[in-house]
Amino acid sequence: MNKFFMQQAIDIAAKSGDDIPVGAVIVYDNEIISKFHNEKEKRNDVTAHAEILALREAALRFGNWRLNGCDMYVTLEPCPMCAWAIMQSRIDNLYFGAYDVLYGAFSKFGNIFIADSSKLNYKGGIMEEECNLILSQYFERLR
Repeated sequence: MNKFFMQQAIDIAAKSGDDIPVGAVIVYDNEIISKFHNEKEKRNDVTAHAEILALREAALRFGNWRLNGCDMYVTLEPCPMCAWAIMQSRIDNLYFGAYDVLYGAFSKFGNIFIADSSKLNYKGGIMEEECNLILSQYFERLR
């Protein structure tokens, strides 16, 4: 785990405009190969979560959907859709910042990977305070 990469995810989340500020960064061999923020509003696409967009870009770069050897850093705990895609992509390690008590694949729904033989390692609460701050500032602006 490297806080530098989580900071990069926070920085990209801050550029999300009208979308909920979530940023995702995929790292391979200590190099960022993909980074995205949420673009659901921008694209009018319910699947345009930061994690999904980052996975797509990394797969294009690798020329393969299998992302063995990669780590993902994301500012908010992935939802079940994103968590399943991350697991299917064969990402090695997932690091997330803020916990999502409403939709979090791990804190809300337990271990969704029991149904699969995934070897995904995950750890939450990385720079949690900073990740929560960017989210709370966004929702305060909406009010």
